[in-house]
Amino acid sequence: MSPSVSIKDVARAAGVSVGTVSNVINRPDTVTAETRARVQGAIQRLGYVRSESARQLRAGRSRIMGMLVLDMGNPFFVDVARGAERAARRAGLGVMVCNSAQDPSEEAEYLALFAEQRVRGVLITPADSTGRTIRAFRRHGIPFVLVDRVADGTTESSVSVDDVAGGAMAVRHLIRAGHRSVAYVSGPPVLQQVRDRRTGAFHAFAEAGLGTDRLHELPAARLDVAAGRDAGARLLGLADRPTAVFCANDLLALGVLQSMVAVGVRVPDDIAIVGYDDIEFAAAAAVPLTSVRQPAFSMGSMAADLLLEETEASGGAGRAPARPRRVVLQPELVVRRSTLPP
Repeated sequence: MSPSVSIKDVARAAGVSVGTVSNVINRPDTVTAETRARVQGAIQRLGYVRSESARQLRAGRSRIMGMLVLDMGNPFFVDVARGAERAARRAGLGVMVCNSAQDPSEEAEYLALFAEQRVRGVLITPADSTGRTIRAFRRHGIPFVLVDRVADGTTESSVSVDDVAGGAMAVRHLIRAGHRSVAYVSGPPVLQQVRDRRTGAFHAFAEAGLGTDRLHELPAARLDVAAGRDAGARLLGLADRPTAVFCANDLLALGVLQSMVAVGVRVPDDIAIVGYDDIEFAAAAAVPLTSVRQPAFSMGSMAADLLLEETEASGGAGRAPARPRRVVLQPELVVRRSTLPP
């Protein structure tokens, strides 16, 4: 197969016009069986492959859906992408998944790439808290749906999880287990999910009648295992160390767990740990982690279905839906050994 073979080469080999070759490829019922056989034989001999991207640009309808997530190193987003890919395949589309690495500049570059490729629509978990990149992308007229983020005050649809409820759920569990001093290992404060989980944690303390001064926040620059280990080291250095830790995601929780195990601090005997997301590694950890489960696969699938509905309703023109849909899923606490009484 040679990438240099063109439709003109096929036409010349088959002894027909370029238009006839195009009809055989796109409207075979308009061509006689004899001519079809001759053209198809030439295509097979020459190894011709039509340019799908060129065809899509002419038609104004791409068969690719763009997806931009915060961190493909986080299994949570892998599961979200799997859900979106499954829904897209049912509709005969593919998904181009890109990773912003929690960097607004990377986000802007990938959104520009999606616009250049004229994708059918975009699923995005925003990294830019200012909304600038989203506003810039909106002018291209390509439909998009926010994933793992509520689209308050915008014309876009969204699929998210109630992270305030999830944060409260995690800390209520620790309070009911007898903990009165809890550390919250957060991620980048520009991320709405991190702020919402923090809000939920404070709500749980307030409703229990406990002073919020007993909820210690340990900021983390990133939502990964290395940042969790760093937070764990800082936690170990506190003079009045909390008896429990709630982490903004499971990767942070795994890092904290590693730092505790490395110095002989027993989990949950000396300190309890709760994560968030319930990725596969949470259950497989040295001490299986209690975690707040997000329905990641369903979130991706629902978001892709919403996007497909909007692109079909707009006929591909990219007009925003008159009534954007806000789907808010509920989290679930999965209790494991990291918080169970000794």
